[in-house]
Amino acid sequence: MINAKLYVIDYHLHGDHKSFVIRAEAMDNAEAWHWASCDAGVGKIGRYGREKVKKVSKPLAERYGITEVTWRQSS
Repeated sequence: MINAKLYVIDYHLHGDHKSFVIRAEAMDNAEAWHWASCDAGVGKIGRYGREKVKKVSKPLAERYGITEVTWRQSS
């Protein structure tokens, strides 16, 4: 994780605003939705860097009440 950066992810869970900071090498919308679902307790975080876990998609996250996911690089 030499090239890791800090990202801020904001989302709503059943109407309540949530926000957290995560360190990652890269971020895009799909990753942000997955990490928001992990923060909400829906997604799974792999135990080891090599462990492959199935990413939570936007439609699946929305079924659990996660909406309005946005992300930005921390300054």
